[in-house]
Amino acid sequence: MILVNTDYIEGKKFEMLGIVKGATVRAKHLGTDIMGGLKNLVGGEITGYMEMLTEARAIATKRMVEEAEVLGADAVINVRYMTSSLMQGASEIMAYGTAVKFIE
Repeated sequence: MILVNTDYIEGKKFEMLGIVKGATVRAKHLGTDIMGGLKNLVGGEITGYMEMLTEARAIATKRMVEEAEVLGADAVINVRYMTSSLMQGASEIMAYGTAVKFIE
């Protein structure tokens, strides 16, 4: 599956199949939250949160690709990511784009 964040793929003609998305909701672990609070005092990257968000983006992307495959897509164009806070300590990460099928 080709994934791009542009509205075209060089040298390819395609028909649009529709919007596809994948999402996951992740909650912070108490230990990560405590370490994050300490890092907030002294500064620096909060690796626990980075790992959580990296994993969440991968899950959301996988779910988006699975939805595109059901439609028979060859690619997803205009791929975007969105993060929103649902409640204290929990966030939703969504991947979305337009599924397309190549015209041969």
